[in-house]
Amino acid sequence: MEEKTQSQTSTSSTPATSQPQLREFPVDTSQLTTVYANFARVTGTPEELVLDFGLNTQATPSPNEPVKLTHRVVMSFYTAKRLLFALQMAVAQHEQVYGYVETDVQKRMRIQPRPPATPPGDR
Repeated sequence: MEEKTQSQTSTSSTPATSQPQLREFPVDTSQLTTVYANFARVTGTPEELVLDFGLNTQATPSPNEPVKLTHRVVMSFYTAKRLLFALQMAVAQHEQVYGYVETDVQKRMRIQPRPPATPPGDR
């Protein structure tokens, strides 16, 4: 009889739509290195996602100078989805403070208007 009471108590205290608890894992950053990347290539297999990072120094694609890829991160799609959610949250927080992050370079450019040309006699 006591087992039945315990199982009823445990099921009634857990809501049907409960979210998994977020746990923070301790991390060791003693071997952590930092790199800068402004280029990423995403590929993968049915089981893993592959992210390649590098530095693009060209404004337009150049066959003579390919983007040098320097770092690769391989992860499961479960980890990739958790990363996606974390990145979405980080960008949303950034945009709340600093405004919309425009990814289209053409829309970010601010072309300065040229002053009207003055005729040579008006100087």
